[in-house]
Amino acid sequence: MDHDQSAPKENPQESHGHTQSFWLWVMCLTGVDYFSTLGYQPSIAFEATGILTPFATMILVVVTLFGALPVYSYVAGKSPYGQGSIAMLEKLMHGWTAKLLVLILLGFAATDFVITKTLSAADAAKHIIENPILKGRLTWDGAQMAITMFLLVMLGAMFLRGFTEVIGLAVGIVGAYLLLNLIVVGSGLHYLSQHGEHFDHWLAEVEAGRWHFEHHFGTSASPWHIALVCVLLFPSLALGLSGFETGVAVMPLVQGDTGESAAEPNGRIRNTRYLLLTAALIMSAFLLGSSLVVSTLISPSALEKNGPAFERALAYLAHGEKLIDGSPGSQINPMFGFAFGTIYDISTVVILWFAGASAMAGLLNLVPQYLPRYGMAPDWAGAIRPLVVLFTVINLFVTWQFNASVQAQSNAYATGVLMLMTSACVATLIDRWRENEGPWYVRLSWPFALITVVFVYTTLANMIEKPDGLVIALWFIFAIVVSSIVSRFMRSTELRIQGLEFVDAQSHFLWDSMKMLEFPVLVPHRPGSRSIREKEESIRKEHRLGPEVPIVFIEANLGDTSEFYQTPVIEVTQEEGVFILRIHRCASIAHTIAAMALELSKVGTPPEIHFGWSDESPIAANIGFLLFGQGNVPWLVRELILEAEPDPAKQPRVVIG
Repeated sequence: MDHDQSAPKENPQESHGHTQSFWLWVMCLTGVDYFSTLGYQPSIAFEATGILTPFATMILVVVTLFGALPVYSYVAGKSPYGQGSIAMLEKLMHGWTAKLLVLILLGFAATDFVITKTLSAADAAKHIIENPILKGRLTWDGAQMAITMFLLVMLGAMFLRGFTEVIGLAVGIVGAYLLLNLIVVGSGLHYLSQHGEHFDHWLAEVEAGRWHFEHHFGTSASPWHIALVCVLLFPSLALGLSGFETGVAVMPLVQGDTGESAAEPNGRIRNTRYLLLTAALIMSAFLLGSSLVVSTLISPSALEKNGPAFERALAYLAHGEKLIDGSPGSQINPMFGFAFGTIYDISTVVILWFAGASAMAGLLNLVPQYLPRYGMAPDWAGAIRPLVVLFTVINLFVTWQFNASVQAQSNAYATGVLMLMTSACVATLIDRWRENEGPWYVRLSWPFALITVVFVYTTLANMIEKPDGLVIALWFIFAIVVSSIVSRFMRSTELRIQGLEFVDAQSHFLWDSMKMLEFPVLVPHRPGSRSIREKEESIRKEHRLGPEVPIVFIEANLGDTSEFYQTPVIEVTQEEGVFILRIHRCASIAHTIAAMALELSKVGTPPEIHFGWSDESPIAANIGFLLFGQGNVPWLVRELILEAEPDPAKQPRVVIG
């Protein structure tokens, strides 16, 4: 096709000019979100599964390595510029169905990212308050709330000022945090290997059915019964799966092979898969190790709500506090105590706060990618500073609603994470189905189908067990859908034409010739009702136009009417002495006609646009215009022209007869 005013669009991710880095360093940017969950995951896991946590964690690790990892490795291959699973589903569907699905998934994504910030800040505040230096000094009511909100305001201020050297900071923060956790978990495992009585005591409690969590599964300790219980409960540990969506989102920062093309960034895809695999292996090792150490060395009473290890289990060990048998935790490692524990607390607070920065960056990348393009957000939604202010206000409101409680927010966080992962599974399954050929049992990718079933079960089980997470996500979805509808309505009179394309050089030439016509009359024409000659005679008679006045007929054919911005494709022909504009890929009839008239008015006398009367009711016409791109066309064409061209001398006239 020939193009006018609009060259082919480059990939939006390429145009951002990202500085690319070695994949291992970029992994640390994912890690601030993924690895920081070690700050609260052991406590949340204990609340859900008690001392059965190591067994449930084994299932979580299997799902991570053989479920989430293969799915997101596939997603990385299909979205090398960080579009993620939401963009995959958008491509696989079309129309208002796709838009509504994207809005719903954006609601879950907003739940995920917002709660990541508020939950991480709340847990950071918990580590600050429980540190021996400050413990007993921050005892006033609302101390947790005040510190959490302060951290969130500082996060917003950092983004308002500008945030550079993100990867360098992430490498240092993640490196220090993993090293400290390696010391804590590694020392705990070594201590267990030297003191088997702790392991024996834990195993005896398991066999006796004293699992230290509320359940209705009976007290049988048979391996099959315990396995069944853990399968039923492991969805409550879903926070340990967070980080995969972020791993794909940071793909533009991953350095590929030298000289690879933008169309086939195979090196970047391969290195991102290394990133995902390495992050999954590291996290799996820490999840297994920490679950065993916490379950065997810390007293269940200390891990319960309001206990000294609640929401800070690994920090409890790092401070050398009492073990389950009453002995000092310094026996695990002589370094453990006030100094090492304070260093661990500082590292934990920093990575949790930085996890909020990662989530903020994810939102700032996600929202402008969809809502403004759909016309479902104001123009300022594409700017960083207004969005940062908006998200900070939302963060503070969510923190206030949850009273800065980590436990209360964990359900909503898990719901957001699991829904995004389930959408990635569904997108992968559909994409593989479309790529394969043959009978259905051949086209269906059975391994991915099994993974999808697992994640659908995990998501549904989590929602049934903890429905408040779904309720919170639905509020986010409701807010996004309502604001999107209002924005789309308010922006309906924007011209929103990004340019024109032509089917061939002949059409381009005839279009340029039309611009030279003096006083052309544009007449919308619907093919099939009357011939061009009959309509021309009728128009000249009804509107009293002489034979010297050139008439141009416009045939606008609707494409995807859910699209906001449009680039119409034009075919220009001459039939029976008149010009005919056949325009395809239109999102709106009124916008297309107004755009054609304004283009012709740039050279010479502005044209007139002649319409006939419509018997359609105004309400039905306006609804048809907003949803289906047609209805009340004459009035809307006039409004669009007045909005786009303030100079009356250059405004095409709208005539209804």
